[in-house]
Amino acid sequence: MITHLLQPLVCERFKADARYREGHLRVLNALPTRLVLGLHSPEIKSIAKLLSREGSEVFLPDGVIQKCVNGTQLICCFESVPSDTLCYEETVIWGFLINLEKCTLEEKLSMLAHYVPALDNWAVCDSYCANAKWMARADKETLWAFLEHWFDSEREFEVRFAVVVAMCYFLNEGWLDKVLMRIDRLKLNRIKSEYRTVRGKPEAAQQGTVQGTEPYYVRMGIAWLLATALAKFPVQTRAYVNSSHLPEDIIKLYVRKARESFKTRTVDAL
Repeated sequence: MITHLLQPLVCERFKADARYREGHLRVLNALPTRLVLGLHSPEIKSIAKLLSREGSEVFLPDGVIQKCVNGTQLICCFESVPSDTLCYEETVIWGFLINLEKCTLEEKLSMLAHYVPALDNWAVCDSYCANAKWMARADKETLWAFLEHWFDSEREFEVRFAVVVAMCYFLNEGWLDKVLMRIDRLKLNRIKSEYRTVRGKPEAAQQGTVQGTEPYYVRMGIAWLLATALAKFPVQTRAYVNSSHLPEDIIKLYVRKARESFKTRTVDAL
């Protein structure tokens, strides 16, 4: 759709330095079917802001060239094409455009209902959630009702979306117990992943593989949420973890996350 705008922004090092490119791809770990151009977050954010104001020509999969005059029209174009035709950077930009839209909460959630099913990678999911600052001001009951649908999903990154939003915008006195109870009710064995589990760390990046139990990115999301909760509410978090129904591997991931963080490395996780 807009790769003609993005390709000139790819840094020369990504194009020329195989080791640098390998490191970038290893960190993102996109699925093998998802093209990664090689842009970094500052460039992606800058072009999203520009597109939100000025729009752009887009090249649709059927060959039609369409002129979009603002971010709203671009979002409609993203919604109209199969998400698997988009590159990694386009998917991130789509989410940033939603965050930049000045509209009602209902309109924002309607846009998100089209966007969340397109999430297939931890970096796309987490960059969207971290930059969705409007959620801090949104009506929490309405937003939580929206999240409930994704908590019940059987798709890995739809569930991770709900977990990371809960971590970013609901870990406070009024919502902590509800968040922890909702995490405890997740049916991990129902959640399907497109990532393949492999043993040991491969010498070269193998896109679409993980070294952990399926659904790995949901399990990591839960561990991250718990480590964040520990920093804010250590007593309540420990009490929950010690009485929860979470599998042992998530508990171990949580303890590791807590030890790695400067905020909790000296705090008892259990």
